[in-house]
Amino acid sequence: MLDNIDLRNILVIDIETVSQFSAFEQLDEIWQKLWSKKMHYLIKDGVTAATIYERAAMYSEFGKIICISAGCFPQNDAEYRFRVKSFYGDDEKNILSGFSEMLNKNYNTENHYIAAHNGKEFDYPYIARRCLINGISIPAILNNSGKKPWEIRLLDTMDMWKFGDYKNFTSLNLLAAVFGINSPKDDIDGSKVGSVYWKDNDVERIRIYCEKDIVTVAQLLLKFKGMEMLKEEDVAYTN
Repeated sequence: MLDNIDLRNILVIDIETVSQFSAFEQLDEIWQKLWSKKMHYLIKDGVTAATIYERAAMYSEFGKIICISAGCFPQNDAEYRFRVKSFYGDDEKNILSGFSEMLNKNYNTENHYIAAHNGKEFDYPYIARRCLINGISIPAILNNSGKKPWEIRLLDTMDMWKFGDYKNFTSLNLLAAVFGINSPKDDIDGSKVGSVYWKDNDVERIRIYCEKDIVTVAQLLLKFKGMEMLKEEDVAYTN
């Protein structure tokens, strides 16, 4: 697995998203109707569009990105170390602009790849859609339009783990446990991000959580290649 790919050519990413508003009642009438229609199959037995509005973070039409963490194994390192940087805050357009600029500048050849856990189902399309919504050009490596399958350079550790088996979803936390990697969910998990953002206004805590996820994905990539895992001192954070 990954035999022909140098990990130094891979950028590992993860995103954290929240609903565009803190509560359903803040949506105007049109958007309340659109959300209700989107969630119609869940609205029953006391469940209302308002009570499940926290799910809006999962949908790019109703959510927004508040953090993109990215990490790489630097080209000039003789040993495999890992460098982490995050784009985060309340200004989604600024987050996407900075991330896109970095991608287009540093990950723009056929040898480069992006990796994420469940990235094909979530991170990659979410970023692309939110770029369009914010009037930002989709970074070349994320733009699959017109590309042949072998030209797409988006890796997914969950997809790799399936080995063609599409019956199950394997969480990052579970896969970390399988390989003896420290859990990235030791503080919060995805279900608490909205509350930490809207109630606690603590985007720094979310950044730290997001960065733990990409370090875990990096550890999985090393495991998939049969290599030694990163030590704590091998990981450097830049913000």
